[in-house]
Amino acid sequence: MRRSRPAVALVAAGAALALALQACGGDGSGTTSTTTAEFDAAVGKVFNPSDAKGGTLSMANSGDWDSLDPADTYYAYSWDFVRLYGRSLVMFAPKPGAEGTKLVPDLAEALGVPSDNAKTWTYKLKQGIKFEDGTPVTSKDVKYGVERSLDKDTFPNGPTYFNDFLDLQGYTSPYKDPSPDKLGLKAIETPDDQTIVFKLKVPFAGFDYLAMLPATIPVPQAKDTGTKYKEHVISTGPYKFSVNNLGKNFTLVRNDQWDPATDPNRKALPDQIDVALNVNADDIDNRLLAGDLDVDVAGTGVQPATQSKILSDQNLRKNSDSALVARLWYAAINPDVAPLNNINCRKAVEYGTDHEGYQRAYGGPPGGDIATNVLPPLIPGAQKFDLYNVEAKPNGDVDAAKQALAACGQPNGFATNLSYRAERPKEKAVAESMQQSLAKVGIKLTLKPYPQGDYFKLYAGKPDYAKANKLGLMISGWAADWPDGFGFLAQIADSRVIRAAGGNTNLGIKIPAIDQMIDQALATTDLAAREQIWPQIDKKIMEEALILPGVWARGLLYRPPALTNVYVSDAFQMYDYASMGVKQ
Repeated sequence: MRRSRPAVALVAAGAALALALQACGGDGSGTTSTTTAEFDAAVGKVFNPSDAKGGTLSMANSGDWDSLDPADTYYAYSWDFVRLYGRSLVMFAPKPGAEGTKLVPDLAEALGVPSDNAKTWTYKLKQGIKFEDGTPVTSKDVKYGVERSLDKDTFPNGPTYFNDFLDLQGYTSPYKDPSPDKLGLKAIETPDDQTIVFKLKVPFAGFDYLAMLPATIPVPQAKDTGTKYKEHVISTGPYKFSVNNLGKNFTLVRNDQWDPATDPNRKALPDQIDVALNVNADDIDNRLLAGDLDVDVAGTGVQPATQSKILSDQNLRKNSDSALVARLWYAAINPDVAPLNNINCRKAVEYGTDHEGYQRAYGGPPGGDIATNVLPPLIPGAQKFDLYNVEAKPNGDVDAAKQALAACGQPNGFATNLSYRAERPKEKAVAESMQQSLAKVGIKLTLKPYPQGDYFKLYAGKPDYAKANKLGLMISGWAADWPDGFGFLAQIADSRVIRAAGGNTNLGIKIPAIDQMIDQALATTDLAAREQIWPQIDKKIMEEALILPGVWARGLLYRPPALTNVYVSDAFQMYDYASMGVKQ
């Protein structure tokens, strides 16, 4: 998964005392809050707590959305944002810190009830939930939402968890339903309008995490327009679309059919939410500091120049937050592109890269820690190791790289292409740094920028395109879909999730032993034993030199003083967009 992210003047002494008492207090729910503007004031606690409704929340994205359709989206910022207009069966708790990684009911009355050794999962929907047109939401609408998400030809961007775990029996899409009765996927049953039952191929004790996915947001079949549904998603959340100019901007306004009595998770504070797309990243930073923009929706943090400016100015620094997150910025090394089909050529890239240069592209140590392997330290069971002399020679081991080149039959080096997302200046800086450092060992890189919105769908994530266009290195990043080893590794390391149609986030890891270890982990009920398997997968990836780890991420997020109810969500690793407001 992938995405990124106020001071009050006191007049009366009584007001000052009241705020001072509240500054590190709670809001009555056990959540710590503060009104003191200081660095990291929104990390682990709520800054500027408020229930005041009104105003317009203004956001911007330096690229385009992958898709507003819940079936076709996989950026972390999108999963955070989609909760404003869509409700899934369950969701992450709207709280800061570790409490925010816990699952709570959303459409459902309770978390899932397992049976048949965790191969069957049952949910009961709450009464009174409606679509924006007043039509009641039923279990069949949830089923249909999941069914359409299975069609990876139509919706290539989303994860493949439901494809992988449901007992599909050949079912591929509601648009190609082969059943004569047209009752749809047999692996999902809807015995009544409030009950939905999922049948799995194998036991999966963590199925509630799948029930959290945007694919469980209900879709009314009569209103489904396939690839055009992203133009107007039918809302079940507190907001609905009033304007949607694809690639330019969209606006959400209040959904009068949303009943807060059914939804204790969303505050729905702003009256309106405006989102501008394809805005220059530096302009976004400047507007944040000037106070005429509230949120950089990508949530990966400000650009390096802005980061330096913020950290050197106490008046700006107090309005910023930074926390180590479960995200890795990295480059995939594509074994389908010669000569990187030779392991020693891949190792030459590992040895030859300037890792401090990679870190500088993200703003130096404030932007993250130099990564020596794949799993971020925050993933339970993660172990740090260093196969390529990164810590001893952080600017690159030229001698080891040249030895690897000789071993792969390319003593004078080779040429290949490197892709990155054009709207992301940090990725451009990474690409330029790698181009310079690898040139020292004879590896010539030609840089290939591609648009963020289609990067995985049409370019880096489309195997035939990547091979034909010699994308030997592909800049990427990954945050855990949920906070464990499977939630981090499955969609970037399991070969069975790779689809010819594109939309892949596994950019070339096809190792049967890794697939077997993932299966072994899923069948291991003992938590401690299961957590020992994830580092083994990490080591296998690094031994095969299929990922060049760059930075275990930090992102310096800036919160303009006008924002209220702001906190970093540990689940999404950026500000929680469903909770914040703008009215003091």
